[in-house]
Amino acid sequence: MAKEINEINPQVINLIAKGTKITGDLISDGDIRIDGELMGNLETRGRLVIGASGKLVGEIRCRSCEIAGTQLGKLFIQELLSLKGTSHVSGDLITGKLSIEPGAFFAGTCTMGDESSTNE
Repeated sequence: MAKEINEINPQVINLIAKGTKITGDLISDGDIRIDGELMGNLETRGRLVIGASGKLVGEIRCRSCEIAGTQLGKLFIQELLSLKGTSHVSGDLITGKLSIEPGAFFAGTCTMGDESSTNE
């Protein structure tokens, strides 16, 4: 039997390329990489990567997240949030685990806990 057309392939990564600007909320079951700009909330069951040229202004809800660019807004991360040395993050965050490299900028409050604390 043929595969359903609507099935989600977990190997596929949604990409917002550098130079692309999107206004509005983004919801996905798969992984997302942002090298452009998103002005709106983002929710995914997968992993989010904000590249060095990426910018997100809005609330994030995801399983895990790596930020090398700019993020302004609340973050709700179930597992691991990794802030790279080039990151600039302003906003309150709730995460299971947190990794911050030297050079990263973070302004806000941080609450670490289990998965249930990220479902507020």
